[in-house]
Amino acid sequence: MTSYVENETDEEFSFDIQEVADRVMEAVLEKEGCPYEVQINLVLTDNEGIRACNAQFRKMDKETDVLSFPNVEYEYPADFSHLEGESADYFDPESGELILGDIMISVDKVKEQAANYNHSEKREFAFLVAHSMLHLCGYDHMEKEEASVMEKKQEEVLESLGITRED
Repeated sequence: MTSYVENETDEEFSFDIQEVADRVMEAVLEKEGCPYEVQINLVLTDNEGIRACNAQFRKMDKETDVLSFPNVEYEYPADFSHLEGESADYFDPESGELILGDIMISVDKVKEQAANYNHSEKREFAFLVAHSMLHLCGYDHMEKEEASVMEKKQEEVLESLGITRED
């Protein structure tokens, strides 16, 4: 897996964002049975930056905690079987890696939500990465049943990494 992490803010965390992001991304990919090496871009921005992207791409002029931009279309979540003959659309021609998509996280929301939920910024950041990775793997939470599946998967990934609410 290749991940590119860019922090557009001056905010810093007490943990290594690259290391935590990579651990969570790899755990989701393993759990979902992704058979490919992948590329993922992660941009950390502030509330203003994520609001601008949310308005531009989702026509919602408001702040949010995380945005996911999947590069792959799925018939069923985490069904990678249809990608085999689609190298021009989904794979980096130089590395051969599956370009899974992009993630954008508001560092302001990480700090705010960690305080509101009374857990660490590391736990909140890891949760948002896991949530977004599941979107990049084709999951959604528009229906109650879909939300339940995503919530369970997010918790399983974080627990498997020892990143808990007490962390």
